[in-house]
Amino acid sequence: MAPEHTFLLEKARKFCAYQERSIFDVKVKLTSWNVSEKIVSEIILQLKKEDFINEDRFALAFATGKMRNNNWGRNKISYALMKKKVPELTIQIALNSLDQDEYLNILKSVLSSKKIVDENEFRKNNKLVKYAQQKGFQPELSWKIIKGEL
Repeated sequence: MAPEHTFLLEKARKFCAYQERSIFDVKVKLTSWNVSEKIVSEIILQLKKEDFINEDRFALAFATGKMRNNNWGRNKISYALMKKKVPELTIQIALNSLDQDEYLNILKSVLSSKKIVDENEFRKNNKLVKYAQQKGFQPELSWKIIKGEL
């Protein structure tokens, strides 16, 4: 790599060291610095070699963080990772690595935190399921919790 690009590589290393990043995030950042496509590829290759960027590690950290901090369900996490151009297999591995008990407890807390006033029990539960769906949780899982099956 040319000496003038060492500065960019160092900046990219710091960007990646701060928190886990996807390759897409790094490409966007480098492009915002007006770096040519060829140099972007070289820098990303170098960052991969040095293990500054690792899609598997990123996907797992992203999924765990969004589940714990934002109370997101698998569907919403999956969609967000797809937008970051993470490979489908990597997304599935990350989602399957989430702790199932913790995931169910988060869904339970999401459902119990929502206050819906409706005399009709079915309509009330339907609204609860729709709310959980907006947070990315699977409707069938929400129904099981509401019915007390989980």
